[in-house]
Amino acid sequence: MPAFWSLLRDNPNYRYAWVGQVVSEVGDHFNTIAVLSLALNVTGSGLAVGGVMIARTLPAILAGPLAGIVLDRMDRRNVMIASDLMRAVVALGFILILTRGQEWLMYVLSGLLMFASPFFTSGRSAILPRITRSHEELHTANAMTQTTAWLTLSIGTMLGGVSAMQFGYGWAFAFNSASFLFSAWAISLMRPEGGNFRPERSDLHVRRTGWADLGDSLRYIRATPLVLAIGLAGIGWSSGGGAAQILFTLFGEVVFQKGPAGVGLIWGSAGIGLVIGGIAGHRIGQRLSFAAYKHTISVCFSVLGGAYILFSLSQSIWVAVIFITLSRIAMGANNVLNRTMLLTHVPDAYRGRVYSTVDMMMHTVMMLSMMGAGVASKYWSVRTIGVVAGALSASTAVFWTWANLAGKLTEPLQSVPEEEEDLESPVHPA
Repeated sequence: MPAFWSLLRDNPNYRYAWVGQVVSEVGDHFNTIAVLSLALNVTGSGLAVGGVMIARTLPAILAGPLAGIVLDRMDRRNVMIASDLMRAVVALGFILILTRGQEWLMYVLSGLLMFASPFFTSGRSAILPRITRSHEELHTANAMTQTTAWLTLSIGTMLGGVSAMQFGYGWAFAFNSASFLFSAWAISLMRPEGGNFRPERSDLHVRRTGWADLGDSLRYIRATPLVLAIGLAGIGWSSGGGAAQILFTLFGEVVFQKGPAGVGLIWGSAGIGLVIGGIAGHRIGQRLSFAAYKHTISVCFSVLGGAYILFSLSQSIWVAVIFITLSRIAMGANNVLNRTMLLTHVPDAYRGRVYSTVDMMMHTVMMLSMMGAGVASKYWSVRTIGVVAGALSASTAVFWTWANLAGKLTEPLQSVPEEEEDLESPVHPA
């Protein structure tokens, strides 16, 4: 924790990014709880919840390649600001659902909101090495960014569930819109040392077409085993993790019959677990050898899936939140360690495309998982679907362990920041 406070105190660029992140993400989770709860109340169907989640995922998949190309060509700060402004307008549009009562608006507005998101989220990841001064500070910034996202998940979903019941859905939508405007203002205060936040690319690369850029990044990922493995691990987790996004709402509303407050409690507990996992990932990541890092990822995936299975079988919501918290602790540590690896080894010219591609792969499988869970909810119990989802996520540990034992997970030579290659990496080579 002292490292987090030192980072906020001594690095103004990161401080502005962090403040904007806190406010916008709390507002975003108000929107999520309000829309999912509204979808279930309007239609009475878990399939509608799945439809909203797919509508929030498919556009992010489609936007991923475009976002990566744009972020690796333009000033990343300006792209992030434009994303925030667009999302502020769209978020306010959700109020039309309440005034006009048209169900299709939930899907259209959710899609527009998420189409703009990769331009911000991938940009935030890509920009971190440019606003940190050492490998240690980069690792701390990554851990804090991930941990903050999960803390705002906990706060935003809990408050969002309560506020939806007490003040109505409209207030949540208005707050979400205002939060994006605040984020855009905070990001605009960032001041780069080189005068801009454009990626480091040669004139030859800038003159290439977008398709050539995309193909180049895919070849880089395929030729770099660790980066490819991290991307595939995200696919493995999301095979069950997509279903989990829908099941949280169904467990809170249908299984435990606690309404929006129950949904908020489950989401909030998951957020608390992610925060704990993020802090743990930061601490152990500073000490792990590269070999130990790979073993730790296997353990994290095993606990993540196994605890979700126990969550799905719990008869009490209070027992369930214990297991979902444990599952998310493992997930939080896993994400921090893997993201630090990407930030440490992926060159600046590729970061936007690599992050957007990895996220696109994950979101694609999440969408398929959501679709499967939504359809399955018509034929099987929510608990059964949850057990299958947990088993799918846990299976990632098997494939990761096999790749490690087979010697396929080698450490890339590239190190970030490039100008400080003599500094020690947060995760030391074995």
